[in-house]
Amino acid sequence: MTDETPLPPHVYACPLRWADMDTLGHVNNVTYVDYLQEARVDLLRALAAEAGPEVGPLPAVFVARHEVQYLSSLVFRPQPVHVAMQVSEVRAASYTLDSEVYDERDGERHTYLRARSALVHVDPATQQVRRISPAEKALLGRHRGPDPAERLAPLLPDVEVPPHASTYDVHVRFSDVDPNQHVNNVTYFEYFQEARIGLVTRLSGVHFDDQGGERPSPLGSQGLGLVVGRVDVDYREPLVLRAEPYTLRTWVERVGRSSFVIQGAVVEDGRVLSRGRTVMVVIDQGTGRSTPIPDPNRAVLESAAARGE
Repeated sequence: MTDETPLPPHVYACPLRWADMDTLGHVNNVTYVDYLQEARVDLLRALAAEAGPEVGPLPAVFVARHEVQYLSSLVFRPQPVHVAMQVSEVRAASYTLDSEVYDERDGERHTYLRARSALVHVDPATQQVRRISPAEKALLGRHRGPDPAERLAPLLPDVEVPPHASTYDVHVRFSDVDPNQHVNNVTYFEYFQEARIGLVTRLSGVHFDDQGGERPSPLGSQGLGLVVGRVDVDYREPLVLRAEPYTLRTWVERVGRSSFVIQGAVVEDGRVLSRGRTVMVVIDQGTGRSTPIPDPNRAVLESAAARGE
């Protein structure tokens, strides 16, 4: 590996599956993270082929953090969606990937999602994070792009879990575990989603146990919808397959004009194993644009935020 010419972003054509859709007919917010994973694995394969004998086999790569910003809805179609990835920062023991899920239509770029992911190299023998070697830094440097004009600011202060936060029992399924014997990074988004839905439905009084008919909206209005605007997840200690459930605590942190923030933390024996924070946005389903939270819902959310639940 002697050529140090910077390379363009790595682009992966990701096929869609019918099962990727949620009840609204859009790609579910969790599934986008799965697309990022598929593109990242494709990039790592390309890096391994490019590395050459002087670098040797690349180590196990673990995700330390995801910052995911949802910009537009994607619906099912037979054509794949594009995922572009480029290294934006290389540190002593970690590096950052900037990602974009997009289409090119009529000569214009249509972006569905932007994300930043912090990755670490792990020694397979010790399972400990190790420093990135000079040869690996040179390899990653060839895939480094210009500093992005807009960086996604961190959203995860290390706050205390309120005593009245809602509790969701995380039962790890066999299919949740990856070849490293840890719960896969994508599955954490699913856990936080399940806890979030439980919290919102409890606060709104909406239950999803009916077997037919039109389900009521948590916002009490047929014309309004609730979508995910952003999800950030920090991975601190791995979750593993076991009989006992993990405890995920969730609570309303803050209420804005047309959005509100839900915090989450997987906790055990006083330790935080993972943190998640979600920005939920109220939209007008007719226009797809954000709209103010209705006053009755605002009152419920602000009361929950004041109580820390």
